[in-house]
Amino acid sequence: MEWYLKVMRDNYANFKGRARRKEYWMFVLVYVIILIACMVLDNVLGTVFMMDAGPLGEISMGYGWLYSICSLVHFIPGLGLVVRRLHDVGKSGWFYLLILLPIIGWIWLLVLYCTEGQKEDNKWGPDPKA
Repeated sequence: MEWYLKVMRDNYANFKGRARRKEYWMFVLVYVIILIACMVLDNVLGTVFMMDAGPLGEISMGYGWLYSICSLVHFIPGLGLVVRRLHDVGKSGWFYLLILLPIIGWIWLLVLYCTEGQKEDNKWGPDPKA
């Protein structure tokens, strides 16, 4: 929770510097748990979005307003964290555009997120582990 709060409170729109693997993955863990809780609450409260499925009638999309608001609140800090994580492995934040490449881009980014950061200082700052 400490790493999640660090991203949300201290580095909300920070795209400079570097972020450790632990900071990235702990944020992702807490964020996914929060999204699942919002999805469950949307279903319990009945605030899910419905979609017209033609002859099948309306079907639930599984998420609603709480999920959408939570996603919007986390968009900027999540993007900043991804950019700082890429900086830690020595890549520009523009490498995040690899996500636009189907399958190959996603796998490449996952490998970069899992790679240990550079131990020495790089052009984006000192080693955050030091």
